[in-house]
Amino acid sequence: MPAAKTIIALDVGERRIGVATVDTSIRIAIPLTTIEVQGDEVKQIAEIVVTENAELIVVGYPRNQSGEATAQTEYVKTFAAQLTDIAPIVYQDESLTSVMAEEQLKASRQPYTKGDIDARAAAIILQDYMEIHYAS
Repeated sequence: MPAAKTIIALDVGERRIGVATVDTSIRIAIPLTTIEVQGDEVKQIAEIVVTENAELIVVGYPRNQSGEATAQTEYVKTFAAQLTDIAPIVYQDESLTSVMAEEQLKASRQPYTKGDIDARAAAIILQDYMEIHYAS
């Protein structure tokens, strides 16, 4: 079994970026935080990578219902290109993750914010990545 490492995932939006983390030895992704897009988000992500000692950034890859790239896909790719000096970047399909995240939060019957949805969506993206790449 490979050595454990920490991975973070991003659900990149134009207003907020959801962030999640996972320790590959435990393999359960957890929502970490939400970053408001205000011009310093790349710096904040770099700080999270250092704090979490993350070796990889998984970025949610948006597509339309036909599986094709959209304007949001281009936005995410342009944003992710700014992160390549921070850590290696990989993409993971994010289809319907925000919908699933909101359903999970509603089911918890606790109050939640749009930021909570974004962080939970990042955790779903990361969990999907883990299930593909770290299945036992």
